Amino acid sequence: MRIVATAFFLFTTVIFLIAQNVRGDVDRVVVYKQQRKLVLQSGGKEVRSYKIALGSEPVGPKIRQGDHRTPEGVYVLDGRNPNSHFYKAFHISYPSSKDVAAARKLGVSPGGDIMLHGLPKEYAWVGKAHTLHDWTDGCIAVSDEEMDELWNLIQVGTPIDIRP
Repeated sequence: MRIVATAFFLFTTVIFLIAQNVRGDVDRVVVYKQQRKLVLQSGGKEVRSYKIALGSEPVGPKIRQGDHRTPEGVYVLDGRNPNSHFYKAFHISYPSSKDVAAARKLGVSPGGDIMLHGLPKEYAWVGKAHTLHDWTDGCIAVSDEEMDELWNLIQVGTPIDIRP
């Protein structure tokens, strides 16, 4: 019994130390759209990853408002909303000046309000199964449990690199 208790103590201590090492050390978020994967990085190394859902038209970069595409490029997580309709949300700094210029050239609005968020409150029960299909209007979605983890690990001002 003493061996089991000691092993449990060591295991929980290691997990705690790993979690403490990640906290506050995340310096970049990378999204791989094709793989439906969000990666937290520290010093260029992956520290955590999550399955995600994207906009309902996930192939290609966002071009205009209403196209249901998730943008591609390097942006910043520039704000937090703890009371979002989608549980909690980080605001993504889309559109960039490049996105605005490309949309203007086409005579359309680039859109905006792109977020990294949890689930709609009425669908929180779906949990991680939400990743079975792309359902957002162009945002990046994780489960509420995962959003709680991201909320504690990511600081406002962290770059987010959204790749095809």
